[in-house]
Amino acid sequence: MNPEPSSESAAVRLSSDEDVTGRIISDSGEHAEPSEPPTRVTLRSQYEPKWLHTITSKYALVLVWAAMALVYYILMPKGFGSIGAVRAIFGGQPVLVFLAMAALVTLLVAEFDLSVASIMGLAATIVPVLTTTHGVNVWVSCLIALAACAVAGAVNAFFVVYLDVSSFVVTLGTGTLLIGLAQWISSSNVVSLNDPVFSEIALKQVLGMPVSFYYGIGLALLIAYILAYTPLGRHMVFVGANREVARLAGIRVNGIRTGAYIVSSLLAGFSGIILVSALGGFDPTTSGQFLLPALAAVFLGTTVVQPGQFNPIGTMIAIWFLWTGIFGLQLLGFSGWVQNVFYGAGLVVAVALAKIVRNRSRTA
Repeated sequence: MNPEPSSESAAVRLSSDEDVTGRIISDSGEHAEPSEPPTRVTLRSQYEPKWLHTITSKYALVLVWAAMALVYYILMPKGFGSIGAVRAIFGGQPVLVFLAMAALVTLLVAEFDLSVASIMGLAATIVPVLTTTHGVNVWVSCLIALAACAVAGAVNAFFVVYLDVSSFVVTLGTGTLLIGLAQWISSSNVVSLNDPVFSEIALKQVLGMPVSFYYGIGLALLIAYILAYTPLGRHMVFVGANREVARLAGIRVNGIRTGAYIVSSLLAGFSGIILVSALGGFDPTTSGQFLLPALAAVFLGTTVVQPGQFNPIGTMIAIWFLWTGIFGLQLLGFSGWVQNVFYGAGLVVAVALAKIVRNRSRTA
């Protein structure tokens, strides 16, 4: 009786019976199909250098931004190439930065908040009304405004998280409600606040840029750090990716979602405080005009740095990209309508590009 072959001889035989195509040759000499298909080598990996793929997939928007800036500079070397233009592009949108980060926080956990602009408008109304009309200290007015914003966020969270009502319906309704509330507080008038010390928190110049510019940079870096290096950030990403799996993993999903709405509202409140500090007043009827630019920036930001994912650094780049395009067109003589056109088209293109990037990342 022949002895049983050893495991080593069986392994040697198996390797010798496998041809270069990955098929296994049976004892009868026929080719049997392998249990797993051979790995396919894509054309991209054959012909596209790794560094080029990284640039085109992660930083294509930056290249388009640079090309657009170059065209504007060629057309208007004195106007677009001045230091004033650079300051206007990078330091002229601190309110939009905070508002976009407010929208980003809820989107990270797969929620949608259409009330962030209205919450911003509520804060921008409360501060001057309390300070100018009722003689409340301006810093106390800011605290009251932030408390009101936190309450608005908690109301959103209660209906969406605990009553399971659609976030679109809830936040659209509360946003409209808050606009009406701001108009009631202000008696439908433009409210103003003349306080030089208070204005310094947004307009004070640091290294040639308003200090509010650095607030936005710091906020974006803080959110990026939390998402990348803290358990809270990882839990937020996990909840946004798959809520039920996150719950089974022991994550307090409802707590994360509730916290996202409250933090988002507080950031929107800070954007309102910065707005009234920079402008010295606010018209409550204009709150809704700030929502579209914020959403356009957040969605366009998913095409850069971390393709297919909401991320704060990409959102910052998207804000500067959008504002560069608008600022250049305004220098060319286009009227104010170009801002709505640019932001509206930007939002549509951003959502489409985000979908394309996600599909590409899945098939790569």
